Amino acid sequence: MEPKHPLPPFTYESALQKVQLAEDAWNTRDPEEVSLAYTIDTEWRNRTEFINGREEVKKFLGKKWERELNYKLKKELWSFHENHIAVRFEYEWHDAAEQWYRSYGNEMWEFDEYGLMRKRYASINDMKINASERYL
Repeated sequence: MEPKHPLPPFTYESALQKVQLAEDAWNTRDPEEVSLAYTIDTEWRNRTEFINGREEVKKFLGKKWERELNYKLKKELWSFHENHIAVRFEYEWHDAAEQWYRSYGNEMWEFDEYGLMRKRYASINDMKINASERYL
């Protein structure tokens, strides 16, 4: 298995790098590319959905970005310890009717020894905004 650097245990610098890599990947809106950061048997909770395995991640992300148009994400390191990282994030997007949203949330991540994310737990809230209120 090809390691996905940086690897745990994380330092402040390597945790920052891991968060930035995740932000960059998600902003591609490419389910295949994004899924490669996760273990084959990854476990997710995303809002009220439970997603198991890389294949389900790809399907989930494909549907997400069909619905959440012009998606733009910003992640911020909140905390880290050994093979765990916590982030806060916000992203902006609009639906097919051109209604804009800003989504806020927190994620808790757990990595395996190869630097792949084994677990991802996300809590997310959406707020309607006007296009003029966008800042991402």
